[in-house]
Amino acid sequence: MTHRVAVFVRDGALPMEIGIVHRIFGQAGPGLYEVLTCTVTPGPVRTDADFSINVEHGPELLETADTVVVPASKPDDEARPMTPEIAAALARIRPGVRIASVCTGAFTLAAAGLLDGRRATTHWRSADRFRALFPQVLLDPDVLYTEDGGILTSAGVASGIDLCLHMVRSDHGAAVANEVARGTVVPPHRDGGQAQFIRRPVPEPAVSSTGRAREWALANLHRPVSLRELAARESTSTRTFTRRFRDEMGTSPGRWLSRQRIERARALLEETDLPVDDVAERAGFGTAASLRLHLQTELGVSPTAYRRTFRAERV
Repeated sequence: MTHRVAVFVRDGALPMEIGIVHRIFGQAGPGLYEVLTCTVTPGPVRTDADFSINVEHGPELLETADTVVVPASKPDDEARPMTPEIAAALARIRPGVRIASVCTGAFTLAAAGLLDGRRATTHWRSADRFRALFPQVLLDPDVLYTEDGGILTSAGVASGIDLCLHMVRSDHGAAVANEVARGTVVPPHRDGGQAQFIRRPVPEPAVSSTGRAREWALANLHRPVSLRELAARESTSTRTFTRRFRDEMGTSPGRWLSRQRIERARALLEETDLPVDDVAERAGFGTAASLRLHLQTELGVSPTAYRRTFRAERV
């Protein structure tokens, strides 16, 4: 059945964040998602730009949603994240429905009590304010997105893309999510634990990046890849390479490499009939036991269970 995604917008909405949800889920393939927008009172909704948007659906749409996404609203998120009208609207959401926020939309989820005792994130600039208002929430201001018991939160605007791709990947597998990423011209996967604030996303002139090493690693995932080999590709020491890698990618070389191997394994499990031993070898895990351990740790499933779930959607 088609999965209904309801985007709940409020006055001061950020048009880009609304568009992200429609763009990512809307590209996932015919019949997979229906994305609709709703608000407290149907009609014109003010944005943080010099135009308004017309929203046809009211809060009753939330009663039929399978996923609810709450984008940011400026400046009310931090100053007045909850009103009786918003509280009444959110109360319409059925138990067990997946709920997500983009950027400071987490303030609204927290004000509704949905994040109590849960791990969450928001934009790093708003972290101090969030922590002061909602000490009962386990705030992690250093990550791109979080997921805790069916409630998801993301950091700044662009991390909303990562969050939506993560939900598509969870619903329909890596192949579908990667196709959406290609159509959107964005990286297919950024780990939720990656740092929000990357010091050098674009290398400074005359400063070597780690791009050549990463390209080489992706072409050699089937074999052991050492930090020394990666550093040699950039003609630098392992210490300098590690520092530059963290500055550019927001994570360590080892963590990045592990994620690439997992993504390669997921694609092979979904798109081929290769035995699990061969998948493990081609993804660089060496043995089926190692692949099984990594998938269980990252996704909570075995290779066989993962293939059973997502391979069926591809054939």
